[in-house]
Formats: sequence, structure tokens, C-alpha cells
Amino acid sequence: MQKKLKIAFMGTPEFSVHILDALVHAGHDVVCVYCQPPRPAGRGHKLQLSPVQRRAEELNLAVRTPKSLKKDSDVRAAFAALDLDVAVVAAYGLILPQEVLDAPKLGCINIHASLLPRWRGAAPIQRAILAGDAQSGVCIMQMDAGLDTGPVLMRGEVPITATMTAPELHDALAQQGAELIVKTLENINTLTPQAQTEDGATYAKMLSREDGKIDWTQPAAVIERQIRALTPWPGVWCTLNGERMKVLAAKVEKHSGSPGQILDRRLIVACGEDALRLEKVQPQDRKPMDGLSFMNGTHINVGDRLE
Repeated sequence: MQKKLKIAFMGTPEFSVHILDALVHAGHDVVCVYCQPPRPAGRGHKLQLSPVQRRAEELNLAVRTPKSLKKDSDVRAAFAALDLDVAVVAAYGLILPQEVLDAPKLGCINIHASLLPRWRGAAPIQRAILAGDAQSGVCIMQMDAGLDTGPVLMRGEVPITATMTAPELHDALAQQGAELIVKTLENINTLTPQAQTEDGATYAKMLSREDGKIDWTQPAAVIERQIRALTPWPGVWCTLNGERMKVLAAKVEKHSGSPGQILDRRLIVACGEDALRLEKVQPQDRKPMDGLSFMNGTHINVGDRLE
């Protein structure tokens, strides 16, 4: 029978909820859940609990939301006092100082959504799609002082199809991460950590809104990946007559023309190579619509240019 481990879970976004559920379902003693503090959101700027905090409270688990582990010695002391077997970390978003990494008997184990050492860092799911990678995956790694540099305990792969979006890949990796962490903890005393090499290491830097700006001089295939990778956040956009328009879905077409020029009433737009048919767009302050509806309801014509 699997030994029940005394665990602290550390995570914040929706990705991490699947992992928390899997740990509880496997029968482990999740004595505390750490997540980032509630943040103001929406028009009223009311404080919103993170997805992990909401789920932890539904499960009647103790929750802690420190602003920092690095700067507050009392927070670190309270963590050490939990007398943990292991801490499981999944997209927590705060730096764990060495004192925290060393506190659990088996250390801190991270669930990272990439095939390390490729795409260390904050946005591995989106960066993998942007780069046109054929596959992604999950690595269960022993945390060290570096950024996603620790030895890997277990890994799994997920293919990235030609139409896969970031939300679809997110869900596939969250499910795989949940399965792999349970297997890892079942075999924690017999697994041999595999050190990462620096060969092939890449960094998945944090995304910004400017990453979503379309450059029509890029090949259509590159822009199409950008749309799949960055929708819904930070969103992919261009401008028309000075107003921002989101592009929510598109398909590569074999047409040519001046980059940014509208070639067809189905809202086919020329790129640096080939063209994109904008299947779904959202003009500023309006609801999403298909490309033809946009052309029919807007004072623009074939030959006009998107910037």
C-alpha cells in the first residue's frame, strides 16, 4: 500500500487545480495549500481568489497566501514548522528561497509544463506553440536554487498538433501533470533523478500584451501559431483606422499580396508569405464575429490595409 505523505501544495492558477485534486484523491495528507494573495479584478476591482485558493477552500484545506517567502522570516519559519515529507509546486509564481527548498524531508518537487531543459521559465505552453514545436510535455523535477534547472524525476510527452491552441495544450498538460505527480510520489524512494544538461536549454520569458501585436510581414504560418498560442491571453491584435481589433482564429491560405492588405471579402489578409483568412475577429468595443460579417458590417473594402 502506498505510504501517505504529509504534503504542502503550492500553486495558484487553473493549471494547478488538477494537481491539487489528484494529490487529495490519491490519499495524501495535504496539510496546507500555498497560493498567491487575492488580486483585484474586473470592473469593480474586487479582490478575487485564485483558482487554487477557491478549490482548496472547497476541500476544507488550510490556505496561506503570503506576499513573499523570500523576504519574511516568519513565513519561512511557519513553513518549516509544518514538518513536511514533501512540498509539491505547480505554477506557484513566487520564488522559493533555499531555506524553504530544504525544509521538507524530501525537498520541493516542481511540476513544469515543458520538456526540460527546453522552455524553462514562466510561459512554456505558449512559447512551445509559438516556436512550432512538434511536442511538449511535463517534467516532474527536484527543485534547486536555479530557474527550472533541477534534476528530473519523471517526464511525459504530449504531441502539439497543427491546430492545437494554448488552452487545449494547457488542459492536456495539466492532466498529465496530475497523473505523473501521483506516480512520482508512489515511487519517490526508488526514482533516480536525471540531471539536466544545458544543451538545448531555452527560456520561456513572461508574456506581455505587445507579444500579441501582429506583424503582417511575417509568414502566415508564424502568425497563425501566434493566434493559437496567445488567445485568449494576452490576445492577438492588429489595428484598423487606428482602432484595435483582436484576431481570435485564422487559417493559412495560398494567396499573395502586400502584407496587411485585405484580398477578399472573406477577410483574407496578405502576409509576408501566403495569407490568413481571419475566421473570427473582435473589433474594439464589439462582440466576436466571423470575417465575412465583419466585412459586411464595417466601412472597409478589399484593398484596405490592416496595420
